Amino acid sequence: MKNYNENNHGFTLIELLVVVAIIGLLSSVVLASLNTARAKGRDAKRLSDMEQIRTALAMYYNDYNGKYPTTGGAWYGNCSFFGSYGVSGPGGYIPNLAPTYISVLPLDPKPTADTCYLYRSNGVDYDFLIYGTVEGTVPTSLQRPGVPPEQDYDIYSSTPAF
Repeated sequence: MKNYNENNHGFTLIELLVVVAIIGLLSSVVLASLNTARAKGRDAKRLSDMEQIRTALAMYYNDYNGKYPTTGGAWYGNCSFFGSYGVSGPGGYIPNLAPTYISVLPLDPKPTADTCYLYRSNGVDYDFLIYGTVEGTVPTSLQRPGVPPEQDYDIYSSTPAF
């Protein structure tokens, strides 16, 4: 009489396919979760950058008798679509804010050619915008009050009237 185990030398093709399918399914779930966590991390950095900019602008405002760094009302950004301004000095996307009030102006963690951090000011009011790169849900208090309707964060000195 033959022992069954003598002829069984490995897994069947069906068993191997089932195991590979299960591993593939589990890995896709893990990768999707990692991508979501990365996006949330980038959004958290964007909010942190906003707070740093708000603090630096408040210090500038106090030192310059109620004036903000001016751009003449035009949008300045560090992406090519908005002028490719630098991150420090008079050529920074917020002129003369860095390195005195912040070591270097922050950059979006996932910029593109036409989406980045933007700033504009007429000297009296300012508007700082994280333009088009927000990956999650924008808190209602930070939603940009106007056009364009992209996923944006926005901070401003008062009512964004300009």
